[in-house]
Amino acid sequence: MCKIIFIATGTLSLCLGVLGIFLPLLPTTPFLLLSAFCYMRSSDKLYHKLMQHEILGTYIRNFQEQKAIPLRVKITSVTVLWLTTGCSAFLWTDKNWIRILLLIISIGVTVHILSYRTLENKDRKTDATQGKQTGK
Repeated sequence: MCKIIFIATGTLSLCLGVLGIFLPLLPTTPFLLLSAFCYMRSSDKLYHKLMQHEILGTYIRNFQEQKAIPLRVKITSVTVLWLTTGCSAFLWTDKNWIRILLLIISIGVTVHILSYRTLENKDRKTDATQGKQTGK
């Protein structure tokens, strides 16, 4: 029964993490880390599939190992955050308290994103056999 709960929770958090890539107020990293944890506890197959994924696996490993976010991801996240909350605040509502709330949330999320160390290319390990960056 626990295995089923971990797989269901891991799958739900994986879906939310992927949505978080596109929705700026939905966090990506915590959901992906929760997915990895749940899959690790319940299914070796799902865990290895997630960790071997070209994008998501690299993202999880970089964060787990180095507690860092690539500069491109920081810039994209903050830009999309401010564009969407700005549109929401000034095009879709006329209530000032909602605008203030969106501003406070945007500032908080921006500070949180920028508080992590920036992952640079030199921080990524190089696969000597293939001569390319692996992101591990």
